[in-house]
Parts: sequence; C-alpha cells; structure tokens
Amino acid sequence: MAERRFSQQTNARPAGLGRRVGAMLYDGLLLTAIWMAVTVAHLAFFRFVLGQSAEDIGTMGVDIWSLRLLLVLFTTLFFVYFWRRGGMTLGMQAWRLRVQTTEGDAISLKQSLVRCLTAWLSLAALGIGYWWVLFDTQRRSWPDIASNTSTVVLPKHNAKD
Repeated sequence: MAERRFSQQTNARPAGLGRRVGAMLYDGLLLTAIWMAVTVAHLAFFRFVLGQSAEDIGTMGVDIWSLRLLLVLFTTLFFVYFWRRGGMTLGMQAWRLRVQTTEGDAISLKQSLVRCLTAWLSLAALGIGYWWVLFDTQRRSWPDIASNTSTVVLPKHNAKD
C-alpha cells in the first residue's frame, strides 16, 4: 500500500527544541484531559461493575497496574492516530510541526509505534532524547532517529497539508 505523500516539501525545515517542547506542553494538556476521562471510567468500572468499595479502589496491584496500562495505551493511541492521520497532533498543529518519513511521506504504523516507545525512553532519560536536537546536525531527536522520521516546521502561509 502506497503511503500518502505530503505536498509541502521544499519549504519545510527541521524543527528545533523550542517548538517541540511547545507542542509537547500543548499535547500534555490534551492528554491530561484524556487521562482524567480514562481514570474516571476505570474507577467507575471497579466501583460499579466489579462492586469494589470506594475505600478499596486503588489499593490492589490489579487496580494500579490496569490503570497505568490504560493510560499508556490511550497515550499511544492518541499519538499514533494523529501522526498517521495527518502527521501532526493538535499541539503540533499549533506550532506548525509535522512528523514525516525522511522522504516526506506519512509515517507507517510501525514508525509511529517506534516513535512512541522511543519517546517514553527519551522522557525517562530526563529528556535527553529531545535535548539531542541541539547536538544533531539534522536536528533529530531520538524518536526521529529510531523511527527513521523527521519533525519539520511548516511555512506560515499554509500550515495544513
């Protein structure tokens, strides 16, 4: 199956650290809302479907780990959906960023999943994977390098593809 090719190639330039952090903060706000909804649904499930008392919810390992797994799953789904759909999350749209293959195509599902996994590792390493942009000659982060993708800034005149 042929991947969708983005039309804006000549004016796109590699994204710097500031724009990436701005988009991450914006997306962080959106993810906070998603996490709150998932947490409420999770609590309601344990309380009303499984019949756990309100005092006991969150005291057992299954409660804690199932919520953590759901939060990671919904976070991954958020990024994979938006990166596959148009190359940008809502935060990336606000900062005119797009993730694409090095050839300028929409990224694959595998590349999206590799980006997510590497992003978690980059953040767990105190953000070093993103600070890498400052030292890489092509302004690539660890998620860019690991997934063979690039994050680019789109020109102002037409931020959407």
